[in-house]
Amino acid sequence: MGTPSAMHHEAAARVWATMRQFVESNAHTGNLRERLGLDRGVGRVKALLLLKDGPLSLGEIAAAHNVDAPYATITVNKLEPLGLVERTLDPEDHRRKIVTLTPAGRDAVGLAEEAQAAPPPPLANLSAADLAQLDGLLAKFT
Repeated sequence: MGTPSAMHHEAAARVWATMRQFVESNAHTGNLRERLGLDRGVGRVKALLLLKDGPLSLGEIAAAHNVDAPYATITVNKLEPLGLVERTLDPEDHRRKIVTLTPAGRDAVGLAEEAQAAPPPPLANLSAADLAQLDGLLAKFT
């Protein structure tokens, strides 16, 4: 099998750009942030989703997001007054803060997961035949 032609590469780049544009223009993040009263920034939604599996330290949140500790602190500082998380001292190391979802935070995570799972209208409105064809093509990627 030879090297893909320039035309093939251009077609692949065009399809990739269209796929990225579709995903970015149909992201639920903005709508979700608005529904949860989170203002701008995707870090807050990501932090909530991280905490669904249990409490984490600020350092663990920072590492999981690949951000520095001050940014993780700012994120938690925005979530705490909304009643979505609470911060407590680590009983084993009082220098560390542990962040835990509140009941309202767990509800917000449920809402976030529900919103992320919902297909955007352009996809949901495809015919069964088109969806089957797209599903088959996407299956080749995995």
